[in-house]
Amino acid sequence: MKFLSPAKVNLHLEILGRRPDGYHEIQTLMHRVDLFDEGEIIPGGSGIRLTVEGEEIPGGTENLACRAARIFGAEAGLRGDLEIRLMKRIPVGAGLGGGSSNAASVLLELNDLLKVGWEKDRLMAIGAKLGADVPFFIFQKPALARGMGEKLTPVTLPEPLWFLLLVPPWRISTAWAYEAYDRLAGGKTDPLRIRESYTRFTEILPVLKNDLELAALANYPEIGQMKEALRAGGAQGALMTGSGPVVFGLFPGQKEAEQTEKIIPLPPGWKTI
Repeated sequence: MKFLSPAKVNLHLEILGRRPDGYHEIQTLMHRVDLFDEGEIIPGGSGIRLTVEGEEIPGGTENLACRAARIFGAEAGLRGDLEIRLMKRIPVGAGLGGGSSNAASVLLELNDLLKVGWEKDRLMAIGAKLGADVPFFIFQKPALARGMGEKLTPVTLPEPLWFLLLVPPWRISTAWAYEAYDRLAGGKTDPLRIRESYTRFTEILPVLKNDLELAALANYPEIGQMKEALRAGGAQGALMTGSGPVVFGLFPGQKEAEQTEKIIPLPPGWKTI
């Protein structure tokens, strides 16, 4: 059974505080983008195996896709004898959610393949045990996520939205991004109210915000430079996604995005998607 795992961008990410367990309460607006890993689940053999091509990712049984297969089998009371094949096209450790998307795809596909028949709410609860972004990819629509990311509310956005992604040759650890934010952040203001529906492109622009940029911009000035380059090149908005370091430009149409891609000056090692 073959599948596609989409990437995501965070149009909005606010950190609302730190929980007693050390995790952060967040509010984030997420949107899937047309950048995909390709995957396939092949039943049979012995145990859960993983084959990966493309971007380097952690292999073995601790990979999120393998963990998803293992926890699904345990919850369903089924033996997990299968191979997962991944062709990675989503940059790893870049704030695009590739690993979480792979895990969500495995849960969705196994639910169909093995004819378990669980509703999405059950799959999302399992996904939350694997990672904060996994429930969003099971939800399969734009959403406002709260809590640690597991409390989802659908949000209607004007479609299509056009993005240009700028990808540096280096990565930012999610753990580092949150720890650095905790060191640098001052007092917290009330969170922005995110509506459940946006009908015009221009209504999205005031929403663009990412608290994790605070530390990223202080330590990686190229991120700020690329945001400015996107805006100078025609993007109506520019933001770092997730914990970074990928930066995206937001455009009202395909033509504008393609024109900016042709003219934007990139530092050595950076690429566009």
